[in-house]
Amino acid sequence: MTEYTAERDEERLDVFLARMDETFSRSRIQRLISEGRVTVGGRTGKPVKANYRLTAGETISVDVPEPETIDVVPEEIPLDILYEDEDAVVVNKARGMVVHPAAGVSHGTLVNALLAHCTDLSGINGALRPGIVHRLDKDTSGVMIAAKNDAAHRSLAEQIQEKTAHRTYWAILTGNIREDEGVIHGAIGRSPKDRQKMAVVRENGKDATTKFRVLERFGEYTLAECRLLTGRTHQIRVHMAYIGHPVVGDPKYGAKKCPFAITGQALHSKTLSFIHPRTGERMEFEAPLPEDMEKILSTLRKKR
Repeated sequence: MTEYTAERDEERLDVFLARMDETFSRSRIQRLISEGRVTVGGRTGKPVKANYRLTAGETISVDVPEPETIDVVPEEIPLDILYEDEDAVVVNKARGMVVHPAAGVSHGTLVNALLAHCTDLSGINGALRPGIVHRLDKDTSGVMIAAKNDAAHRSLAEQIQEKTAHRTYWAILTGNIREDEGVIHGAIGRSPKDRQKMAVVRENGKDATTKFRVLERFGEYTLAECRLLTGRTHQIRVHMAYIGHPVVGDPKYGAKKCPFAITGQALHSKTLSFIHPRTGERMEFEAPLPEDMEKILSTLRKKR
């Protein structure tokens, strides 16, 4: 049971909860309310409707049920392994592969494949995300690392948090970016217009910074390298759309129709650099562009 205190009068209950916790989608909040799991007046309060108007100082209690148990089973799924030792495994994740199981997705994930490949994964992130230090979106391809023991996991997670681990991405963007390079600053949070999306927001967002550098121009499209200085949900996709150059094929933040043969956004995790948790050696790995992005670039170069 989690409790919140209303900050102002006349705010809708569902809007308030969505603002207080970005992990809640609007549909999930409304489902919790309809199930009677949200009460106003503390733990002994009464259930109310989603459109209930709050009064400043009122206490809202939310009873979030435990997630359904998901059995994560090893699956013999081919992996493109770039490097492996007793502490870590570096893979080139395919576009379309979900990183770890979640509600509605229990099979075919990177975790299922890793469990079949190696049994010695870090347990820090629990049974659903063993070894997972950082994520890539389902339709973002490229290099990522998993930890094979807790000591390695702690070291790698700390490097990502403190920005001593470096990640670069290649993205095919809509439009011609005139600047050769730039820095995008913009706090990211749930979109107030669509809770299924993230957006650059003025309130209740987390600081986010992305650097970009133009690699090639094709008139109506641009190939750019992006570097994350923070790690927010959908950060590159949101930031590039924010400056008017969404990632080609992006179903959430780009055009509704894509003129190229690609499923999902043309975004690829190109390089990952980190300090080896055991040896202290700086290591860097690069994942080649997937075939779908190479074909798009080949088409664009022929037209140039």
